[in-house]
Amino acid sequence: MTLRTRLLCTLVPLFAVCLAAADIATYTDQQSVLFGQLRQQALNGVTLIADSVPGNPGGPAGGGPPGAGAQPGVVWGEVLSPAGVVVSPAKFLGFPTQDQLSATANHPVLTALLTSSPPQDVEVSGVGRYSEYLVDSRPANDGSGDLIVAAVPMDSYDATLGNLLLLELLVGAAVVVILVLAAWLIVRRGLRPLERMGATAGAIAAGELGRRVTPADASTEVGRLGLALNTMLDRLEAAFAQRAAVEQRLREFIADASHELRTPLTSMRGYAELARRNPEMTTAEMDLSLRRIEDETRRMGDLVDDLMLLARLDQGRPLDRAPVALEALVTDACADARVIDPLRTITADVAAPLTVTGDEARLRQVLGNLLRNAVVHTAQGTPVEVRLRQEPPWAVIEVVDHGPGIPPPARSRIFERFHRADPERSRDQGGSGLGLSIVAAVVGAHGGRVWITDTQGGGATFRIDLPLAG
Repeated sequence: MTLRTRLLCTLVPLFAVCLAAADIATYTDQQSVLFGQLRQQALNGVTLIADSVPGNPGGPAGGGPPGAGAQPGVVWGEVLSPAGVVVSPAKFLGFPTQDQLSATANHPVLTALLTSSPPQDVEVSGVGRYSEYLVDSRPANDGSGDLIVAAVPMDSYDATLGNLLLLELLVGAAVVVILVLAAWLIVRRGLRPLERMGATAGAIAAGELGRRVTPADASTEVGRLGLALNTMLDRLEAAFAQRAAVEQRLREFIADASHELRTPLTSMRGYAELARRNPEMTTAEMDLSLRRIEDETRRMGDLVDDLMLLARLDQGRPLDRAPVALEALVTDACADARVIDPLRTITADVAAPLTVTGDEARLRQVLGNLLRNAVVHTAQGTPVEVRLRQEPPWAVIEVVDHGPGIPPPARSRIFERFHRADPERSRDQGGSGLGLSIVAAVVGAHGGRVWITDTQGGGATFRIDLPLAG
């Protein structure tokens, strides 16, 4: 059963029961009020009849008609002795019709009332239904104990209650029909956003992750649900996109690593086969083959070491933690770079001796990779500067070159593994493409950050921020 059907099957019967209870309460209250009015009318008639009996204190002498008091309406009445003999004949009080004026003593209404035991409402053929009211009265001072009997017709009472019942049935039926239609329209309109959400959810399940549900605002309960769903969908889409990007980077990494490892292996295999197939090789040729095999072995070992380092950093393995004097690292890195390229001007600008907490060997590797990157990617003789200064809470190291620089579109990928800004450059000149990846990973493991800016006058500046010790 759908939610719409359940709501209708719950709301409509509940409202119908409440409406029926209200109608019953109204009918019962109106019945009580009308019957009370009839009894009061009969009581007024008894009072007037008693006042008209001769000898009653306050009544007219000789038994005339009722005095000038309030009219009781249509009332029949007579006075009986304790033996049941009519002392005063039937009287009509109020505004009689022609048939009522022709009534004689011992009216059938009163006779029926007198013979009913106990006294109750009676139905008289040709006259209608009457309600009785008995009052024990002593109109004279002689203590005779005469009894006054009064009767009030119930035509208006029955007609009023009948009209009320009919009105309640018609109005109740109309209200229930209107309620069913209104509830169906309101429930349908109220559930329409949920239906749209269901359709959107089906499309999302089919693979359309960019779809979003509506409404999505905080003004209604359904809107807040849509807002929560959209937030969840945004996170799911971001997670799927991140997973896809990770998988793509992993595939690229495996392909690049395989290619990088295959190159030295191919070279080693080639020299080994050459030595095996040519036993007449000279000593110089044999030395060349062995030296090239050693070079490729060393190169492959360095690549494996870099990959192992990146794997450990990716797993979050802790590095050594000890105080590291950055002034010594900068000075030693510049000295090492001058040995590699003696014709290049490499200067160290240390504003203050700073200390950080970290792994000294890895930080030396970071500076070595950056200086090697600057030497390899700039023209011969281009000066390189290494600056060290303090910008609390950071210790700032900048490696500045004055070469061609790095275009902004390439900066977003410069720290990716196996990425080369110039794919045409040979691996012997440019390395395996892991140097800057190691820089970013090691700096991140120390709680720092690294990025690229332009050098004033042309070139690229690699800036490293490391948290100061303490």
